[in-house]
Amino acid sequence: MSENQRPNFASRANELTIEGRAFINGQFVPAASGKTFKTVNPANGKILADVAEGDVEDVNRAVAAAKAAFEDGRWAKMAPKERKRALLRLADLVEANIEELALLESLDNGKPVDDALAADLPDCIESLRWHAEAIDKLYDQVSPTPGDIVSLVVREPIGVVGAVIPWNFPLAIIAMKVGPVLAGGNSIVIKPAEQTPLTAIRFAELVAEAGIPPGVVNVVPGFGETAGQALGRHMDVDCLTFTGSTEVGRYFLKYAAESNLKRVILELGGKSPAIVMDDVTDFGPVVEQLAMGILFSQGENCSAGSRLLVQEGIKDKLLSAVVEHFRTWRVGDPLAAGTKVGALIEEKHMHRILDYIESGKQEGGRIILGGNRVLQETGGFFVEPTVFDNVNNSMKIAREEIFGPVLSTIPFRTVEEAIQIANDTPYGLAASLYTNNLHTAHKVSRAIRAGTVSVNCFSEGDQSVPFGGFKQSGFGGREKSFLAHDQYSQVKTIWMQLR
Repeated sequence: MSENQRPNFASRANELTIEGRAFINGQFVPAASGKTFKTVNPANGKILADVAEGDVEDVNRAVAAAKAAFEDGRWAKMAPKERKRALLRLADLVEANIEELALLESLDNGKPVDDALAADLPDCIESLRWHAEAIDKLYDQVSPTPGDIVSLVVREPIGVVGAVIPWNFPLAIIAMKVGPVLAGGNSIVIKPAEQTPLTAIRFAELVAEAGIPPGVVNVVPGFGETAGQALGRHMDVDCLTFTGSTEVGRYFLKYAAESNLKRVILELGGKSPAIVMDDVTDFGPVVEQLAMGILFSQGENCSAGSRLLVQEGIKDKLLSAVVEHFRTWRVGDPLAAGTKVGALIEEKHMHRILDYIESGKQEGGRIILGGNRVLQETGGFFVEPTVFDNVNNSMKIAREEIFGPVLSTIPFRTVEEAIQIANDTPYGLAASLYTNNLHTAHKVSRAIRAGTVSVNCFSEGDQSVPFGGFKQSGFGGREKSFLAHDQYSQVKTIWMQLR
């Protein structure tokens, strides 16, 4: 949109009425304990709202509501076309409130509001619509049998799903989970990240407005060690889906093992390589995609292309183009037009990134761009785009997920060495490859052990393709596509002897 058409988001922020209560069984309610916690705007360090601090009792209430809604069939037994209509109404309501939701997301998360408006919210809407449209297009099966047998293979909803949501793309990931969960007839209890609860709570209000029955969607804000653990250990939660760090994901496997062996679906961390071959002649499109891969959303992206693997003969020339282009990504107020890099989620995370930068320098990496905290006078948590040269794959900044705008450059000589370096990681979420050689494109994309490999772009694909990781980047299933519907359902065989 043009500058004249762009809303005055700073003015709108002052007019917002923010709801901070939990949403249980179709009603906004305070935490059972009466406790609240504060959610902070990372762009200025100021308090946005007091939010209900959900705990075990609140999770118990939400799960009981979800279980009752599932068992009485108010949603699960609703005609598929009616569930489809309700989900489509929800998508329409999100679209009707897109500017408010983008503003809330930006205030709570620190990302540029223009990114939330152009990427996060459209992705949320598309997820809901795609999975709604799948409801009446997924068929059960009849297996081949003798004439006196009828054998049905049917898909049934799994029941109550607990969803623990990260802070980097709150609404988009909520929709990624809510879409297939509700399409299959399940109920859900959402535990948003304590750093970014506001859009989940507002989303719940739109759920009610869309006519989705009470108890089907519940939102319990709170902390991971209390509300998150309670959801993971709950005996009446049939499936737990989590997006976040590998470290925390391990806890949910433990909780499931120590409770009811609930199904666990984990979308976890990454240390994704971006491989540039020396047959690339036009660096312009490449550096644009490299910037999207590591600077979009401040690098707080599990599939971020944080390791730049570049063939030796073009390294210096490519890095010169990278630095020139990265300088155009302006760090600033997330509500201002033209801001490309917003604030990091919280002060603790900012210092974690600065510690990684210091570690990279101590281990012999050479900073050729950035490396500093900036805009400190705002009270916000900003780190400028940072590029390291002289990195090898054994260094801490090449091994561990930084989750910030920090790119580590690693040279290689041959295609085989590039593949070896790319796969030399405990992660396997995504990778990207830049080449003009079709043979190389096929060879490398098949050899890399990652759930998504993009060629000549940085992309996770659209709703029709699965998303998830190999190795320690994922467990138990995939997001998006028809595969997401499988993981929130049970398969039953019905074997009938005819007389």
